Order: sequence, then C-alpha cells, then structure tokens
Amino acid sequence: MHIPVLVVSLALWGIVHSILASPSARDSFQRAVGAEVMRGYRLFYNFFAVVSFAPILWLMRVLPDEGLYRAAGVWFFLMLAGQGLSALCLLIALLQTDTLSFVGLRQIIEGEKSSSLVTSGFYRLVRHPLYLFSLLFLWLTPVMSRNMLVVYLSLTIYLFVGAYFEERKLAREFGAAYQEYRSRTPMIIPGLMLRRE
Repeated sequence: MHIPVLVVSLALWGIVHSILASPSARDSFQRAVGAEVMRGYRLFYNFFAVVSFAPILWLMRVLPDEGLYRAAGVWFFLMLAGQGLSALCLLIALLQTDTLSFVGLRQIIEGEKSSSLVTSGFYRLVRHPLYLFSLLFLWLTPVMSRNMLVVYLSLTIYLFVGAYFEERKLAREFGAAYQEYRSRTPMIIPGLMLRRE
C-alpha cells in the first residue's frame, strides 16, 4: 500500500508547484513583499521545485519496490543513447529560450522584462520541447521498477496538465501571435495536432 504514498506526494508537489507558478500567487507575493524582492521569485521558485522534489526521489528509493524490466543487450545501450540525446536536445531547447530568465537570474540582475515568443529551432516542431525531451528522457530509462513507473506516470500527467495551464498564460501574454503559432504547431508530440487545441 505504498503506491498511494508516492501518488499523494507527487500530487501535493504538483499542486504546490502549480500554485506558486500561477499569476495570482505571484501577485499576492508581490503585494506582500514588494516589487524589489519579487525579482528573486523565479529563482526561488526553481530552487524550491528542485528541493521539494528530493523527498519524492527518496521515497521512490526507500519504499518497497520490485523490478518490472531491464532492457537487454543492445536495447540497454540504445535506450541510454536515447536518454543522452534527449538530455542534449533538452539543453539545446533551453538555450533557444532566454535561459537566464528561465533560471531566474535575469530578473535579479535587470528586473522583470517582457519576454518574446520563441517559435524557431525545436519550437518550430512543438510548442513545448522542454516537456517533450523531458518525457523522452524519462521513458527511455532502460531499467524500470514499480515505484519508478508510478513516479514517471504521475510526472507525465503533470507535464500535460501543466502544458495546458501554461498555454492559457501564453495566450494571455502573446494574444493573436500565440493563437496563430498554436494553430500550426503541435503541443508536445511532433506531428500530432488535436482539433480542440
């Protein structure tokens, strides 16, 4: 009965992560601490997301578990190579954005600036290449256990739900330009356009 512990932990992490990413939470914090302190919000948000995920990784390791599969022979190395390629593509996609803003350093150095809509590079193929390559990295793991599967499934659901809410924010921020980009570019899976996107 430890799987619900993992699922609830991931759900709580996802809820807190999403609330902190919301414009209303940012506005509330800004009213409470002032615009100058808010320059560090994005950096704090990223740091908190990583640190608060550590207990989930710990639970994944210490809770009772059983192996589900281990890729054999050449498949093991192909999957590892796929993970390496996914990590490289993830880094390239990150560099195609304003990386300093993504991390939260530009806001501290220069203050909050309006961002620009990136539609080139990997962003020509999908609107969320960071999510695509993160998912590929996860699912190309050559050794899978039950706890890993629960965490990976939960993170996959979270990324798709997160992409939906991020889309709403981007549509408000970039208006017609984003709607036009959205109409011609798949969300996460290359070549897959859903009618109601």
